[in-house]
Amino acid sequence: MTDVQTLTSQTVANSFLPQEIIKIKRDGNFLNEQAIQAFVQGLVDGGFSDSQVGAMAMAIFQQGMSVDEKVNLTLGMMNSGDVLNWQGFDGPIVDKHSTGGVGDKVSFMLAAIVCACGGYVPMISGRGLGHTGGTADKLESIAGFNVQPSIKEFKSIVKNVGMAIISQTDNLAPADKRLYGIRDVTATVESIPLITASILSKKLAAGLDCLVMDVKVGNGAMMSSLEDAKALADSITSVANGAGVKTQAIITDMNQVLGTSAGNAIEMYETVKYLTGKQREPRLHQVVQTLAKAMLVNTGLATNDKDALDKIDRVLKSGKAAEVFERMIVALGGPSDFIENPWGAMTKANVISEIKATEHGYLAQMDTRAVGMAVVGLGGGRTAPQQRVDHSVGFDRILPLGVKVNRGEVIARVHASSAEAAELASQQFAQAIKYSDETPELSPVIYN
Repeated sequence: MTDVQTLTSQTVANSFLPQEIIKIKRDGNFLNEQAIQAFVQGLVDGGFSDSQVGAMAMAIFQQGMSVDEKVNLTLGMMNSGDVLNWQGFDGPIVDKHSTGGVGDKVSFMLAAIVCACGGYVPMISGRGLGHTGGTADKLESIAGFNVQPSIKEFKSIVKNVGMAIISQTDNLAPADKRLYGIRDVTATVESIPLITASILSKKLAAGLDCLVMDVKVGNGAMMSSLEDAKALADSITSVANGAGVKTQAIITDMNQVLGTSAGNAIEMYETVKYLTGKQREPRLHQVVQTLAKAMLVNTGLATNDKDALDKIDRVLKSGKAAEVFERMIVALGGPSDFIENPWGAMTKANVISEIKATEHGYLAQMDTRAVGMAVVGLGGGRTAPQQRVDHSVGFDRILPLGVKVNRGEVIARVHASSAEAAELASQQFAQAIKYSDETPELSPVIYN
């Protein structure tokens, strides 16, 4: 921002006009609490049109926000709807949030594990944003699953099951819900102030005792550089801890698809395989363990890291985590046999075809964002806020970087609605991969 300018009373009065509020931020000046509240109110009651919201988002993207502005925006959006409380619960209220990536299905395993260890996990998730998949979209792959129960139903399920993963209700941070959808289609997704306020308005409204942030970094993340990822982690932790929610941020790698799949139903299938022990891709497992460990230690559900890892291993091996996850599926309208028969409740793609290596050598680099956009192109994401999602499409059996292959070997499969769509997506996936003659140096999975 340019030099901060404190608004005079006359400027404040004028600033309630949307165009004046936009102008103040466009010019790099400071928005006080009243001006920010007027913007938040305009998000809720339509006082800001979609074009004005987009302009405001771009002004914030370009000019940034001070800590006070971020706190005021976060609290304003939090208080734009219901704020939950969990009095009478006999365990900690804890959640995790990811800044988003390609193939990031961590929330499902993680919530089930922490719940099985004694935590209550009321997880309010988002839709797909840009090239990243949405947790709520993935759950809607499951026939009958209701991602938008009433607040009363949500609280009852958390109490009885221990966890519930839903999308934003109309009454929970409604200001963010509208801003979130417009950011997706106005190239303002990566704004640190907007990410911070979006995440924390929902999490603070959920009445958490503790939050663990998974801040992704790499070419498939919103934050492509470690410097930006650290800035976002600092922004989130400073605002959240300042608001009284114990928060830890962990930076994890997104320079390749996380796990072996990218797409909605396909990722739910990988989740089932993970929870049942049939397949636990090492990088995915490391991220899940690291985040679960932090959630258990920070809430006092585990005394130290070793105790946490022992508890995680126990609930996975016993099947308790899988059982908790299936109970949530049932409670929110899904089938009672999802763990045993996931494809009985999900639709498979019309066309499934192999993608083959174009060269000999090691898989050295992946343009992960391009893979995510290929999923969007298949219909698995959105290019407009109200667009319908094809839950069946995406990629699976994706080989990790560092593997040596021969030309013609299968490196992934594409799931598509037609042969033409499959062919285009296969070409896009192949172009996203680079090969090397030598063993490549890979990014760490966990950065801190």
